[in-house]
Amino acid sequence: MIRAPVRPELLTWARERAGLAIDALARRFPKLSSWESGNGSPTLRQLEQFAQTVHVPVGYLFLLTPPEEHLPIPDFRSGHGERRRPSPNLLDAIYMCQGRQDWYRDFARANGEPVRDFVGSLGTGTPIVDTATAIRRTVSFDVDARRDCATWSDALRMLIGQAEDAGILVMVSGVVYNNTHRRLDPAEFRGFAIADPLAPLVFINGADTKAAQMFTLAHELGHLWLGQSALTDAAPSTAARDDVEGWCNRVAAELLIPSEVLTGELVAGEPVETSVSRFARRFKVSTLVVLRRMRDVGALSPARFHKAYEEELARLLAVDRGSGGNFHLTEAVRVSRRFATALVESTLEGGTLYRDAMQMLGISKAETFTEFGRHLQFPM
Repeated sequence: MIRAPVRPELLTWARERAGLAIDALARRFPKLSSWESGNGSPTLRQLEQFAQTVHVPVGYLFLLTPPEEHLPIPDFRSGHGERRRPSPNLLDAIYMCQGRQDWYRDFARANGEPVRDFVGSLGTGTPIVDTATAIRRTVSFDVDARRDCATWSDALRMLIGQAEDAGILVMVSGVVYNNTHRRLDPAEFRGFAIADPLAPLVFINGADTKAAQMFTLAHELGHLWLGQSALTDAAPSTAARDDVEGWCNRVAAELLIPSEVLTGELVAGEPVETSVSRFARRFKVSTLVVLRRMRDVGALSPARFHKAYEEELARLLAVDRGSGGNFHLTEAVRVSRRFATALVESTLEGGTLYRDAMQMLGISKAETFTEFGRHLQFPM
């Protein structure tokens, strides 16, 4: 039986890269400990199975030393300099989105879509109110537009749809492709933006709370207006150390709740809980964003804000346990409805191979692709 000429340290690197202990893999690879100690080697088939399990390209395992893996976009997460190496799930989520963006850029160019001139149109020197107004105008997300939304979850869906109408690919997923075993960790990142004049893209970690996703989307829009790609972990409570992140946080807050409107509707002596509930209904945003804005305008002291924020976050975490829902509805949100529609259209016209389209969507069965196309209202 032919053994794979793999260095033991490469096996250890791959396992640790995936955040797994030897015990976690012992059942599937009972000789892994001896392989890592150099007292044995896997067969080529075993090595391929191991690579698939730890989500690493099998070719990496034949290198002399572990490769240096770097995030392909700038890292703006708080305390990112002290973090461990990026997880395979994070890296693959970014690579996945870059592949989709590359495809859509070519599609947009071939079909004469206009350059999105808002990308890179502003800088951190632009006043916060002016920036929020510019974004709000482009995506039609003013206070009046939210009136017909029953909840802030509906408002989030509306903002995603309007951002896509403006030419932004918005993808919301809590897993890599459709692999439920590869869940994305909100503690590692909340979202990222990949700036591009033809195919600007925002990815939101769908494993995060619904309450956090609205703020993440608004924050990433700020990065697009700066013309800057970024990996972030922004939250309404975050006191960003970086000037750019601080600017994007303030823009996000102002976009969701204009300070002038909020200040004009504060009621002296009103209990905090009543104000928060009232403003959440008024602006169709999460209660966490309301608390952040009340702090911003001086209606809450820092100490009172932090106490109220932690209490509200705990409450939301306890109730934010929604079901997966309809696959086709969920899939369109995961991959961006704009991207999915273009991809299915191109595939039906013969411009893209079914195999490639299914791979980009994370769909393995042809019948699933057909049903998904029908859901997008393509005759198939």
